[in-house]
Amino acid sequence: MKKTIALLASTSLISVGTAAMAADLEVTHWWTSGGEAAAVSEFARMFNENTEHTWVDGAIAGGGGTARPIMVGRITGGDPMGATQFNHGRQAEELVEAGLMLDLTELAEAEGWSDFVNPSSLLDSCTLDGRIYCVPINIHSWQWLWLSHKAYEDAGIPVPTNWDEFVAAAPALEEAGKIPLAMGQQPWQSNGAFNVMAIALAGTDAWKAVHLDHDAEVAAGPDYARVFEAAAQARAFSARSNVQDWNQATNMLISGQAGGQIMGDWAQGEFQVAGQVAGEDYSCLPGLGVNEIISTGGDAFYFPKVNNPEIEAAQLELASLMISKEAQVAFNLKKGSLPVRGDIDLTAANDCMAKGLEILATGAILPDTNQTFSPDTQGQLEDLMVEFWNDPSYSAEDAQRQYADIISRAD
Repeated sequence: MKKTIALLASTSLISVGTAAMAADLEVTHWWTSGGEAAAVSEFARMFNENTEHTWVDGAIAGGGGTARPIMVGRITGGDPMGATQFNHGRQAEELVEAGLMLDLTELAEAEGWSDFVNPSSLLDSCTLDGRIYCVPINIHSWQWLWLSHKAYEDAGIPVPTNWDEFVAAAPALEEAGKIPLAMGQQPWQSNGAFNVMAIALAGTDAWKAVHLDHDAEVAAGPDYARVFEAAAQARAFSARSNVQDWNQATNMLISGQAGGQIMGDWAQGEFQVAGQVAGEDYSCLPGLGVNEIISTGGDAFYFPKVNNPEIEAAQLELASLMISKEAQVAFNLKKGSLPVRGDIDLTAANDCMAKGLEILATGAILPDTNQTFSPDTQGQLEDLMVEFWNDPSYSAEDAQRQYADIISRAD
C-alpha cells in the first residue's frame, strides 16, 4: 500500500487514509517540452507514490495559448478535469466568480500557506473575496537574456555581459552565419520579450506607470520610444529565426546556431535536459544585464468542482503535495523556476537559479503582466506584438501609438 500524506490531521475537512478512497485524477497542463515534462513528472511520481490516488496526465501541446481555451471550455461545458494549470494572475478569475472552482481556504489555513509563500502576491493572485482558490507552485521570471557560449566562441568574440554589448556583437554573429536572436512565432513570446525590454530599458518606474496605473501618456512617451526602437532592432536580429515553439528557439542556442534568446527561466529546463552547464555552456543575464530584477509570474493549479467526494479528496491531497517542501524542491530544480516557499534549502541550484534566488531575496521584484492586465488586454497586446514583430515595415513609432491606445483602454 502506498504511503498516504497526512493532510489536515486535526481538521474535519478530510480524513486522508481512512474515509478517502482511491481515485484517478486527471491533471491538465501545457508542459510538453523536454524540461517541462521532466519537471511535471516529479509531481506525478510523488502523487502516485505517496497517496492512494493515480495521476492521469492530460498534457496539451502548443503552450498556454492553445491549452487555456480547451481547459476553460471543458470546465464551463460540464466536463471538468481534476486539476488544471493556469498562470499566476487573472486567467481563471471568471471561472472562480462563476463558482466553478474548489475553495482551498481551509486547507491553506490549516497548513499555514500565508506563513511561507513568498512573495505574498502569489497567494493574493489565488485569492478572491478573501477565499483561496488555487495553489501557487513556482515563480517564473521572464527577465532573462540567455546566451550560447558556442555561438560566440565560433564567432571569435566574447560573450556579452549586457544588452548594449549584445547589440554590438550582432554583426559579428551574422558574419559567422549565426542568428543573433532566436525567437519563436507564438504570440506570447514576442509580447514577453517586449516586456523584458521595457523593464530593462524604460525602467521600473515607467513600467509600473503603464502596467499598474495604465498610464497611456507614459506608454506614448520617450521612455517607451526607446523600448520600441530596441524591439525594432531585436526584430531584425531574429529575422532568420524560423521556428514556432519557444523550446525550438532555445535549442538553437544549445546547438550554437543562435547567440541569444529573451525567454523566461523555464529555458533552464531545456539546457539541463541537454546536459549543458550554466556558466560553462551558456550564460544568463537577468534584466538584460541592465536592470537586475525578476518578475514573479509562474504557475498555479486550480481544482474544478466535481460532484464526487473521492475526487475532491484527491484534489486536496494533490494541492497539499504540490506546495510541500519535498515537491517544491524536486519540481523547481528540474523546471528552472524558483520555489514559492521561502523556507526551503536550494543548495543544489545552478548559477542562473542562484542569481534568481539572490534577486528575490533583495526584494527586487515586479508582478507579471498576467497579474496586471486582464486576459482581454493581454490578447490585444499580443496581437499588436505579433504584427509588429513579423512586419519589418511596421515602424516603431506606429506600433507605439497603437500600444498607447491599448493601454488607455486597459483593464
